[in-house]
Amino acid sequence: MAWRGLHISRRTRLSLADNQIVAKQDETEVRIPIEDVAWIVLDSPQVTLSTALLAACMDAGVAVITTDATHTPSGLTLPFHRHHRQAEIAEMQINLSAPLKKRLWQTLVRMKIDNQASTLIACGRDAQALRAMIHLVGSGDPDNTEARAARAYWPRLFTDFVRDDATDKRNALLNYGYAIVRSAVARALVAAGFIPAFGLNHASVSNAFNLADDMVEPFRPFVDRQVWTLTAQGTVSKGESSVEERRTLASLLTGTTSFGCEIVSLLTATEQAAESLVRAMQTSSAAVLQLPRVTV
Repeated sequence: MAWRGLHISRRTRLSLADNQIVAKQDETEVRIPIEDVAWIVLDSPQVTLSTALLAACMDAGVAVITTDATHTPSGLTLPFHRHHRQAEIAEMQINLSAPLKKRLWQTLVRMKIDNQASTLIACGRDAQALRAMIHLVGSGDPDNTEARAARAYWPRLFTDFVRDDATDKRNALLNYGYAIVRSAVARALVAAGFIPAFGLNHASVSNAFNLADDMVEPFRPFVDRQVWTLTAQGTVSKGESSVEERRTLASLLTGTTSFGCEIVSLLTATEQAAESLVRAMQTSSAAVLQLPRVTV
């Protein structure tokens, strides 16, 4: 079972040998069983990899994430049709009723706000306003409580913060972390038999990962909490992100979270959430959908 990830930040040659990932840096060679790896982040323009390795990654369900010149994740490679009931689950997904989609989105938004509130408490902030909003989320969130919660959340978590300020390093770190977790969610959805382009609430015709963008919402506060820690407890931060900061964010997937009655890795939580979404659709019950919870 996959449980680890690779973050490659300098010149490296990646290849395949004996069903192992071979990473060569200068005169050093490291080998890692491919079945242990869930994701690979190629965070350097000086990384090369063989097509044999890429094909093996797809067979093993490894998500391969590429970054651009600013070290922002820019691409995701995932396998096609890995589930033994792919057609059945895809048909169920496509034929999902509008009322069930709305109830599932309600569950996702409520858990996102709950996790935002728990993040505030963990960071020593007041979460009373957010806690009060959780039960205001209706089916399909017609009143856009999610946006109202965001307006209450960000000023409490970070000081002097504007979410779309490209000069604020906190935004770059948030975007990096979100992209990594989104990739893990997309990987889990594909493994569970879903077509990520067909979402519950997100419905952009140009987005190949609408469902991943729905399911990632409760996972975002895990990234927020880590960025708060990385940037001197949420204060203003300028400059470029460092390799150490990006590696810390990528390693979030190996951190633990509460999921139902268990403590599991965040990576495992993405897989279990995807599997519970299948059950929720099969039973036509949003109450079956299980999601990770930020612990205080």
